[in-house]
Amino acid sequence: MHAEILFENGWVYTGNDAGPLRANLAITEGRIIAVGQPEDVNRTVTPDTRRVDLQGQLVVPGFQDAHVHPIFAGIELLQCDLTEASSAEEAVARVARYAEENPDEPWILGAGWSMDFFPGGTPTRGLLDEVVPDRPVYLINRDHHGAWANTTAFAAAGISAETPDPEGGRLEREEDGRPAGTVHEGAMDLFNAAKPPVPYGLAYQGLLASQKLLLAQGITAWQDAWVPIPEGEHADHLNVYMDAAKAGDLKVRVTACQWWNRTAGIGQLEAIVERRDRVASSFDHQMLNANTVKVMVDGVAENYTAAMHHVYLDHHGHHTDNRGIEFFEPDELKKFVTAIDAAGMQLHFHALGDRAVTDALDALEAARDSNGPNDQRHHLAHLQVVRSEDVPRFAALNAAANVQALWACHEEQMDTLTLPFLEPGAEDRHYPFGELASAGARLVAGSDWPVSTADPIAASHVAVNRTAPEEDLPPLGPESQKLSLKQILDAYTYGSAWINHLDAETGTLEPGKLADLAVLDLNVFDLPAEELHRAVVTQTWIGGECVYDRALTRDNQVQPARVMP
Repeated sequence: MHAEILFENGWVYTGNDAGPLRANLAITEGRIIAVGQPEDVNRTVTPDTRRVDLQGQLVVPGFQDAHVHPIFAGIELLQCDLTEASSAEEAVARVARYAEENPDEPWILGAGWSMDFFPGGTPTRGLLDEVVPDRPVYLINRDHHGAWANTTAFAAAGISAETPDPEGGRLEREEDGRPAGTVHEGAMDLFNAAKPPVPYGLAYQGLLASQKLLLAQGITAWQDAWVPIPEGEHADHLNVYMDAAKAGDLKVRVTACQWWNRTAGIGQLEAIVERRDRVASSFDHQMLNANTVKVMVDGVAENYTAAMHHVYLDHHGHHTDNRGIEFFEPDELKKFVTAIDAAGMQLHFHALGDRAVTDALDALEAARDSNGPNDQRHHLAHLQVVRSEDVPRFAALNAAANVQALWACHEEQMDTLTLPFLEPGAEDRHYPFGELASAGARLVAGSDWPVSTADPIAASHVAVNRTAPEEDLPPLGPESQKLSLKQILDAYTYGSAWINHLDAETGTLEPGKLADLAVLDLNVFDLPAEELHRAVVTQTWIGGECVYDRALTRDNQVQPARVMP
């Protein structure tokens, strides 16, 4: 077979070897036909072969993000985007500027503010009232588990001192009970009826904006971790994906993870299965599938809603009676998880606190006891705190650990809003990636973008060092929690391909597999650990097509590697 494309004069990390090889790689009809010593691979070359001179760069399997929110992220990029703000003052100024530039928008909607900009992580409505007093403002925070609103927005939603905290949520309040400005978790839903719906066109353009950014980071496939069944006039994200695929606008391979509505009960499974089957009847699994269900088990630690076995501490270090929020009673969770598993669907859990991890593993154990073993490839994402007794259960249950490695380091939000309010010694149990790997857990990797950057290289840097790029802070936790470079690269490539049921076709670079790959300007295996973040993606290829080339792209800036869980 003759090569249509030849990569030469560089390094190739196949994923099957201990490290990169000085090798050539040949592609025909979108698939790899040869990889190895130049004298062997070059036998496939003809005068018509397109030759790509790597000039010493490194080819790796395409990165696959196993937990990301591209459509939501793209919508937020096109609204009032606060991700680049570096202080409370700058965030407020950006809101003011956006309102001035968009005088006809009935609501100012956006996201991306950082909790550590504000005392206690809870900004007040008065800050927004000063710059936008006459229109509702509603801004989701960077971790997407809380929102900041002005007085007009609270009034439009009918939220007052008399409004009780909803189940699974909380309002910050002033002394007289009036909303102070910040709402958490389920309290965000109190605005849903008042906010304008997201139109289809904005969602579609958001997908394309996100895809452009993610391709520039070497990402060739992803699992969208929140594809809801739409309510009212909101755009249907699954239809956005289907239409983009039909139009040829969707370049990446997508697993659409359908959202399990916390209030809809087990009856929603029928519609979820119907949507899965509708996608399966129209698209090749490699391009688009919807055979995954996302279950949010708990909240996040920085607003004390992650479900913990140990109680949270107060600002004086004393025990409280708060152990976070379980969005489902354990018996209820077991029941519908067993039903989802029986329907042949994958479970994707948000499980951040150690009690949530226990609950999710208990539910998977109940499903296996009822349905028997299968190849659904369930996974638990985030895993901020995991009890030592739960670590070996991942391998025993064939449940993958979906790691957001960028968060496994000291930074402002971790050190001021999280660790001081957890039990002593909690740092050693934080993001126990090394312990999970040593116990045989399969690692897969995702970013949770737009919560934090989608850049796999920045995340890999933190996984290896347990420190943020160019930060002069000690590593988070013991040395044993660090991963090797190979471990985190394999998690971001073959591991995530496995979780997306794409491992037979992608995830490694070997003959017969699809030519999904990324080119890095530096051989990261030769870099000192503390310099891993210096590497940059220069090209991204999917199915033998170059879908991103840094040299040909004027705007080749990607989201900076800010560390924000």
